Amino acid sequence: MTSNGFVPPAARAAVEQLQAYSAPLEGRRSMLRLDFNENTIGPSPLVAEAVRGFSTEEIAVYPEYDGLRDAVVNNLLETGCRPGLQPDQVGLFNGVDAAIHAVFHAYGDAGERVLTTSPTFGYYSPCARMQGMTMDSIPYEGETFAFPLAAIRASLQATTPRLLLICNPNNPTGTRLAPETIFDLAASAPQTLVVVDELYEAFTGDSVLPMADFSATPNLLVFRSLSKTAGLAALRIGFAIGHPDVIDRVGRVTGPYEVNSVAVAAAFAALADQSYVDAYVAEVLRARDWTVEALRSAGIRHHCDGGNYLLVWPEKPVAELDAALRGEGILIRSMAGKTLIDGCFRVSIGTTSQMQRFMEAFLRLDQ
Repeated sequence: MTSNGFVPPAARAAVEQLQAYSAPLEGRRSMLRLDFNENTIGPSPLVAEAVRGFSTEEIAVYPEYDGLRDAVVNNLLETGCRPGLQPDQVGLFNGVDAAIHAVFHAYGDAGERVLTTSPTFGYYSPCARMQGMTMDSIPYEGETFAFPLAAIRASLQATTPRLLLICNPNNPTGTRLAPETIFDLAASAPQTLVVVDELYEAFTGDSVLPMADFSATPNLLVFRSLSKTAGLAALRIGFAIGHPDVIDRVGRVTGPYEVNSVAVAAAFAALADQSYVDAYVAEVLRARDWTVEALRSAGIRHHCDGGNYLLVWPEKPVAELDAALRGEGILIRSMAGKTLIDGCFRVSIGTTSQMQRFMEAFLRLDQ
């Protein structure tokens, strides 16, 4: 209420009922960031050079995107995408969060259904609710968090959800789904847009893109990002890859200059240095193996499948351990309140030396 007794106008009913997505806390830059699955060492030197060389003239001019879609296509082809991909099959977004929001805005109407799994990336749910859509979240199965394939198939056959969201590998469980299974699901539900969130694909190799023919499966859309591997999280740039008509429709609900010029310059540089990304991914995989063995040797319950993260069940309450690790400059992500995994935390995988620091502190504090 204002000083004159008035109250601000109410937003749409769906928005009034929303709770904002919990984004990373402030004050993280001086910490060991093992909480939000970011690149923990920074981007390629080519990226830093491109950002430092950004001119005042470039800052004063609206962004230009000529050639960036071509660069994305070339990079995808270099890393195993099926030949034939064209620039009009790539959408540019202010991070994949913006791409997710745009997909819901373009394809979701009040009363329609979204089908996904649980637990999964938390931003799907508020995007559905802000459109007035119904969220059907099917839990993963058993102690291995297996993909609930039979239940997903049954739901697709019983109804026609507007969207099927598959995070592959899934955040936070790491659950992996074979590309052939995803194609089968998409073919069985041609009126459903099947969105495959592949932000962590580089750490598993389960991408649908090496086999994807979007003319044969036009209801398939794939998300990729330069945040998790290339280290561009602060610049917010992500991609959607799919049939040109789907890319066009999703692009219609975004602003004309959604991706800023600094992000464009950085993306060009990151895409030109795939060897840097490959080396970082290889180091993360080595560190993941080391961490899993250290947890196993210590007799600590954990779960690791795909992605640059794993789940750990501590002896102490998660909130207490989280605070203790933060006091030593190490950040983790509590999974409190999440379906099936309440009581554990997710830890991102950095370099081997970073994970050694984490394990030393964790074993000492979780007494």
